[in-house]
Amino acid sequence: MSIVILGIESSCDDTSAAVIRDEVILSNVVANQDVHSEYGGVVPELASRTHQQNIIPVVDKAIKDAKIDIQDIDAIAFTRGPGLMGSLLVGTSFAKGFALARNLPLIEVNHLHAHVLAHFIKESNEDNTQPSFPFLCLLVSGGNSQIVVVKDYTDMEIIGKTIDDAAGEAFDKCAKIMGLPYPGGPLIDKFAKEGDSKKFTFNKPRIKDYDYSFSGLKTSFLYFLRDEIKQAPDFIEKNRNDLCASLQSTIVEILMDKLIKASNDTGIRQIALAGGVSANSGLRSEIEKHKDWETFIPKLSYTTDNAAMIAINGYYKFLKTDFTEQDVAPFARLKF
Repeated sequence: MSIVILGIESSCDDTSAAVIRDEVILSNVVANQDVHSEYGGVVPELASRTHQQNIIPVVDKAIKDAKIDIQDIDAIAFTRGPGLMGSLLVGTSFAKGFALARNLPLIEVNHLHAHVLAHFIKESNEDNTQPSFPFLCLLVSGGNSQIVVVKDYTDMEIIGKTIDDAAGEAFDKCAKIMGLPYPGGPLIDKFAKEGDSKKFTFNKPRIKDYDYSFSGLKTSFLYFLRDEIKQAPDFIEKNRNDLCASLQSTIVEILMDKLIKASNDTGIRQIALAGGVSANSGLRSEIEKHKDWETFIPKLSYTTDNAAMIAINGYYKFLKTDFTEQDVAPFARLKF
């Protein structure tokens, strides 16, 4: 008998709902929030209000796109954290109400675990492109930069993490320094394709083991531009592509150095990417250069926040009857 899971994702500024039958995706609907672009970042109050407006139509569309009846749903999975508290409350409250009204099991999902398990979403029953255990996952986003040993669907160990800023944050903040609009990461990737990655050199951290640090790079980038602009006020405009290419190359090199070390030390040759920064073309290209690795790179639609990854996580928890109670509360800083 097949299992149908409705997933709800509302950790930040994307409202998403998805339906999975067993491991096969039936629908994945995402409503973005353009309201934040003029503020240079996500405004939590605006995000939570927009989630309230989006949640019902998004869920309705996901069910219709999946071509199922509401009675077919066996459980509802939702993001408990980490994320913005107001945003999480909207998704959690909807999931609890839906589960209570339909007398369905409720499944809480860790947003970061979900990014990792996005690799197990199948496009069809014949899709057999999933990694096997154990594998290493480089999880990189606006808030996290981690190297994870994935031993099972619910057994994961962080062996490396950022000690300050995340890679995605470095992209966005350096983009802001250059005067690029939010979100800046995708724009840096776009301009980098037309630039010379060797044109400029920026500081790289020396952190032991598998941990990361990006705060020093941001400071180096800021001071470099400050000094250059003193000599030529139009320096950024004239060198935008080369700046983006050099910055992106530095961030990717920092990420790859630790990932290569982790692979060599553990002997694990199955390597996966996950999280928003896994959409970066420079990072994807570098991962694929390692011919001694079997690499797993997610579809672009599964790199950013989406409910399909919540639903697949919910599916594996359902198999273990790992359900939660109605008194569950979201946690903005839920641990991995």
